[in-house]
Amino acid sequence: MVLPNGLECALASVLQGTNPSTNGISGNNQDISRRSQSQLPAKGFLRFIMEAFKDATVVCLFVWSAASLGFGIKKHGLEDGWYEGGSIFIALLLIVTVFALSNFIIGAESNERTPLQARVDKRSSCIGRVGLSAAFLVLLHLLVHFFTGKTKDHENGSKTDFDDVLRSIACLAKASVAVWLAASPKGIPLVVNLTLAHTMKQMMGDKAIVRKLSAYETTGSATVICTDERGILTSRQMKVTKFWLDQESIEEEFCNKIPSTLRELLHQQAVLNTTGGPTEEAIRLWAVKELSMNLEEVMQKFTAVETFIAEKGKSAVSVRKNADNTVHVHCKGDAEMILAMCSRYYRKDGIINAMDENEKRKMKNVIDSMATSRLRCIAFAHKQIRDGTTLTKEDDLTLLGIIVLKDPCPPGIRAAVESCRSAEVGIKMITEDNVFLAKAIATDCGVLQLRAEAESDEVVEGIQFCDYKDEERMQKVDKIRVLARATPADKLLMVKCLKDKNHVVAVTGNGTDDANALKEAHTGFLMGNCRSEDAKESSDIIILDNNFTTVVTVLRWGRCVYNNIQKFIQFQLTLNVAALVIDFVAVLVARDAVPLTVSQLVWANLIMGALMALALATERPTDELMKTPPRGCTEPLITNVVWRNLLSQALYQILILLSLQFAGKSIFKMSPQVKGTMIFNTFCLCQLLNAFNARKLEGKNVFIGIHKNCFFLGILGITILLQFLMVELLIKKDASTEGLNWSQWLTSFVLAAFTLPIGLIVKFIPVREKPVLFVNPHGELDLGFIKGIKLLFCLLNWFFPIDCNN
Repeated sequence: MVLPNGLECALASVLQGTNPSTNGISGNNQDISRRSQSQLPAKGFLRFIMEAFKDATVVCLFVWSAASLGFGIKKHGLEDGWYEGGSIFIALLLIVTVFALSNFIIGAESNERTPLQARVDKRSSCIGRVGLSAAFLVLLHLLVHFFTGKTKDHENGSKTDFDDVLRSIACLAKASVAVWLAASPKGIPLVVNLTLAHTMKQMMGDKAIVRKLSAYETTGSATVICTDERGILTSRQMKVTKFWLDQESIEEEFCNKIPSTLRELLHQQAVLNTTGGPTEEAIRLWAVKELSMNLEEVMQKFTAVETFIAEKGKSAVSVRKNADNTVHVHCKGDAEMILAMCSRYYRKDGIINAMDENEKRKMKNVIDSMATSRLRCIAFAHKQIRDGTTLTKEDDLTLLGIIVLKDPCPPGIRAAVESCRSAEVGIKMITEDNVFLAKAIATDCGVLQLRAEAESDEVVEGIQFCDYKDEERMQKVDKIRVLARATPADKLLMVKCLKDKNHVVAVTGNGTDDANALKEAHTGFLMGNCRSEDAKESSDIIILDNNFTTVVTVLRWGRCVYNNIQKFIQFQLTLNVAALVIDFVAVLVARDAVPLTVSQLVWANLIMGALMALALATERPTDELMKTPPRGCTEPLITNVVWRNLLSQALYQILILLSLQFAGKSIFKMSPQVKGTMIFNTFCLCQLLNAFNARKLEGKNVFIGIHKNCFFLGILGITILLQFLMVELLIKKDASTEGLNWSQWLTSFVLAAFTLPIGLIVKFIPVREKPVLFVNPHGELDLGFIKGIKLLFCLLNWFFPIDCNN
């Protein structure tokens, strides 16, 4: 459950039209006791803080910051020795606070973890282990060289005391910690939390409330949507246009052309046989305006006795006339169903005639012709019975007439359906209406593109669908677009068949009868002001405005969540790969120093990563998302496109930063302290400009729509300002680095700016759809991956030869 418990109860009360602050929670003492016991205790903010401290990376970095703080103060004194350890400690406190705040604000009272979150956690853990292994190898390499006498002190034959040895080992450990931190993608789980929280807030503004976090992933991966028709593809703003009496259409002057006795029976139908739905409201309004009905007068003349037919498609009620105590039965509903129950009909002169099969066939043709014109037909029937009895035969009624209503499609429905079509998401309309009306509505809404298409197996009735053999049903279910005369059982069967064919199924519903289908689907959309607790509990997302256009909006948001997370993964792994290789190679060459220190990597990897997580999480859905096929729930997060983009950027950063490390002093005539600052500054600026590349995984114009995301630009500006303060104020506290002048800043910006044209150029390189596999089906490292690693180290060794005797 996404919403906090109190908010969930309040929401349910709002949907039911009650006020929890005045009426309380409905139910007896046992029900209230059960509810109170099922409520999870709310977690406070401090509880989330404590949970954040359980992270192994955070704990290790806090230990390292304490050790670094101690060594720094002992070596340089309190005034200058606090910098590295203290800055790491402050940065970690900030990170822990951000993590805890993000959880406190996905309301993470439950232990729900979406499949996407589990996959991200698994990938992050795997990458972290790779970094830990690299750090261990670096530490082992440095310790072996230290204790075998290959350091400068030992080669000169000098003796060192215990403090010097301990200090030297701490310096070696510092290099290994930097390598480990370089490969630690701690920002990736954070961006998932931030993206989900931000998207939830945005979707509430779009009249959609997410109840279960997993709905984000399944909605974005949906391949088919099974939707109702009434009130979802139609507006439910019905208007009476005609009244058929004795096979004659009356379209105006209803009061003058309908006999008085029949008019009185229609008044009773409009007032007493009603469930309060949009159809009944339209009929009542018609009776008042066109049939001169007095609502209060009808209610005073009659008393409701019993409602004995109340099912989808028809309703019936018996009423007593107070003047003579006669009992009248009124039936109303789908014209075909009511017509089958009638053996007599009213003529236009008010006389009742017997109805034979020929008369029924003529009326059936009228109903079909209306349905073909996308008009809904509701029939009225009546019978007077003796007091104390009930309706014994449902085929002995008198047809009063057939009312014709028009229910137009809401604005934007055709565009929404077309958007699903371009996104390769199939739409299956499931309706109680007959085949003719279902075809007309489906064509009007765009579910059926041409009426001729409906002549094949694309439109079937529910009973026909159930009668198929299992093998035949599985063969035809993909082709079916409209299921007419469908029951809730037919809808459930459709969902099960689609799931068996490996579709990711989304279902819309608005009542108790839809609860099973909502629960069976991967994503259940509860539409509108539904009072059914079963339907609410079975749903994943509540659509407040009962509009299919909002369903498509949610579909776009689901894809956007996945896309935004992929963007940040590309951004984060580019940073990790570049930092890992740079520090790893440099420490193998220099053995006791790394270009990117622990404090610098805490800033770049954690602080900057968290800020960019916020920036990329705010990217709104674009039309491009609805022009690609849906991603499968098991599709890898790091696709070939992501690999192409991040490796190209990482390779460029590795080349220029290692060039600065090994040749910067001679090329730019700078001191070792300035060189260290230049490497850090250029590295960070490369990441900031690479954030533009991450905005579009495949789009070549990475600046399109940037003016619409002021939050992204604002965070980018804040990060650049913080980077300036970091370089010009804080970094001067470290004895190994120094501030930069304006020409050095300009050089850093120019070197970093090449990330943009490189990002454009590589997008012209096509990639295959099949994912890059680093592990084969037997669980062994893929040979292609091993050869790629060997080639990378050969290139690095060629550019930067490693002399083991140096």
